[in-house]
Amino acid sequence: MGNFSLAHNRIRALIFLLALAMFVFGLRLVQVQAVQAGDYRMRAVNEMENTKSLPAPRGEITDINGIAFARSVAATSIVVDQTQITNPARVANFIAPILDLPVAQVQASITGERKWNMVYQNAKPALWQKLTKSISVFNSQYPAMSPDRIIGFFPERGYIREYPSGSLIASLVGFVNRDGKGATGLESSMNSTISGIDGKYSFANGYGAEIPGSQSEIIPAQTGTTVRLTVDRDIQWVASQAISDAVKSSNALSGTVIVMDPKTGEILAHATAPTFNPNNTSKVALVAMRNPSVQDVYEPGSTGKVMTLAAAIEEKKVTPETVITVPYALKRSTKVFHDHDKHPTQYLTTAGVLAVSSNTGSIQIGELISNDKFYEYLTKFGVGTKTGSGLPGESRGILPKVADWSGTSAPTMAFGQGYSLTAMQATSIFATIANDGVRVSPTVIAGTRDASGNFTPAPGRTSQRVVSSETAKVMRLMMESVVSGNGTAPSAAIPGYRVAGKTGTAQRIDDTCGCYRGYTASFIGFAPADNPAYVISVTIQDPKGMHWGGVLGGPVFKKVMSFVLQSRHIAPTGTAFEPIPLDKKALAAKKAQDATANN
Repeated sequence: MGNFSLAHNRIRALIFLLALAMFVFGLRLVQVQAVQAGDYRMRAVNEMENTKSLPAPRGEITDINGIAFARSVAATSIVVDQTQITNPARVANFIAPILDLPVAQVQASITGERKWNMVYQNAKPALWQKLTKSISVFNSQYPAMSPDRIIGFFPERGYIREYPSGSLIASLVGFVNRDGKGATGLESSMNSTISGIDGKYSFANGYGAEIPGSQSEIIPAQTGTTVRLTVDRDIQWVASQAISDAVKSSNALSGTVIVMDPKTGEILAHATAPTFNPNNTSKVALVAMRNPSVQDVYEPGSTGKVMTLAAAIEEKKVTPETVITVPYALKRSTKVFHDHDKHPTQYLTTAGVLAVSSNTGSIQIGELISNDKFYEYLTKFGVGTKTGSGLPGESRGILPKVADWSGTSAPTMAFGQGYSLTAMQATSIFATIANDGVRVSPTVIAGTRDASGNFTPAPGRTSQRVVSSETAKVMRLMMESVVSGNGTAPSAAIPGYRVAGKTGTAQRIDDTCGCYRGYTASFIGFAPADNPAYVISVTIQDPKGMHWGGVLGGPVFKKVMSFVLQSRHIAPTGTAFEPIPLDKKALAAKKAQDATANN
């Protein structure tokens, strides 16, 4: 009985050990076939096959409606095994016309002992098909092993960047370099987001070259993230045409148009002239690839008077009807300042000073607040700080510290010179007035979409109150007078709509001499003035001949804003504009009329 029990225990132990061995073997099998299958596959591939990187397409850059400004399209690079080319001169003469390349260039690329050499980088797939078909026809006249046959050319898969809208928005979107990396614009600043993750494929090696048809994908390439802009392509097109025509007609150096929603900070159009074609940058100068709206700084001139008057009104130093004695010339410290047109002493209201863009009137209003307080308001409006747009290369502008001001600094700054800003900053200043005194940081990014189609909206914009809603409201009323028949920009008026804005004609600093030479002409405005929906800035650098901001910028504003209001179905508000008296005489007449009405 004891022997039976002992044998029984041994059998049970043996069964247990067998079961344990099977269990361990099963776990190992699962690990090899499931968990580590990819690793073993890679090891096998590395030992038995050749592998190459499988390029990933970059994500698109689109407008707000998903229309592509930049996209990746399939391309085929044509490479050669030079050791298989028996007669380079004869082959080059045959191949070159097909590839539309110089014969000497092709012959140099196919001559030598290299197993791999580039012949044509990033060709359209149709060109490779044309080449292989032509070679097949050529080879059909020779026996299979004839040395006269052409062999040794192979395709390599890849992508090229295509810009369907051409030069329409090149300064903002930018372009990629020959290596497929972002070189300028959003292509550069968002390169890590837009770039995909390369995959890997294997291929059989035949005589030192990749055998066509032997390719097998190991790791799939992951498409990059698509960036959706706030820009509307249709508005962008109208803005581009308008500023291009204005720059040409005025023989100007350059021009910029920005369309912004003041409530959200979204940029609907960002047009520059001249521009360039990102599909062909081989002969484009580096300076032409800049984004002038955020990289080029200039003294704003009279558009800066908006900040001077807003600060004085906010500090309750003046009202729109405060009468200012305005001489043609005014001496401050060692310099005599004057208005652009000679005139006898005038008695203008604050609204009148803005409407006729008086320098001497603005100086006197600016003197009602301290230098420190004036500097504080300029800073709150965004002068001297980046806008937060996130655009590459953005400048903060130039705003000297109060400690560095001379006796003429404050008077000069009061009418918009002595400090510098960018077109984006200038647009943001007017958007602050349009948005009831709250500055919202501008943006061109609506959000991103991953390869699976999931859209992620861009983070909300930062905001800061600069002046009260009451101050912003009276500023808008005053700025309506600028586009009236008595103002400096009647050319910006849009029939049926209330429009407000301000002209600027500033002396322009020429970097080549460090002196003032030429002008910067601008007009910035918004509509409808009593309930602003959009702000548009027009900046024209160094126009020749006529250089007034109202004459040059007003018509561009009118053309673009008219289209924006119509395309976005913004109806006129229907409220009547009650003009603020512009001078002492008109103010007295208004008071008399009001007194009569009250009696």
